[in-house]
Amino acid sequence: MSTETKITCPCGSGKALEDCCKPYHEGTVDAPTAEALMRSRYAAFVLDLPEYIWKTWHESTRPELELLGGLALKWIDLKIVSTEAGENDDQQGKVHFIASFVGGNKGKKLDETSDFIKEDGLWYYVDGESSTSDISRNDSCPCGSGLKFKRCCLK
Repeated sequence: MSTETKITCPCGSGKALEDCCKPYHEGTVDAPTAEALMRSRYAAFVLDLPEYIWKTWHESTRPELELLGGLALKWIDLKIVSTEAGENDDQQGKVHFIASFVGGNKGKKLDETSDFIKEDGLWYYVDGESSTSDISRNDSCPCGSGLKFKRCCLK
């Protein structure tokens, strides 16, 4: 009997990382939908995989690899609000999500609607409309622990 503990994927799917986003990160499988790509990109931010983020960013809007931001942040939660198209048979899609993070000892929520495009059978992130808001120290922690933010992920 194996005593190996499986790591839960940070994308919020509830699946083990090896059964979720890791095959996308390793390039053994391509993300079948815009939402799957979005989740895998979020997981790549959490896991500090800049090459994957860069590779899945459409070349028309992609920054230089050295200029990727967000990797030094502590990403703590992802909620998918809605999706529009972006299924396997579609060529475009939108994913509205809220990602919570800690940076500079402050909590923030990134609320973004991202645009995705499918080219040659592969999904790519193009760009998005986003805003940020603060997480109060006394708010419930976005990670779902039930604790106040200051007693949980802000520590």
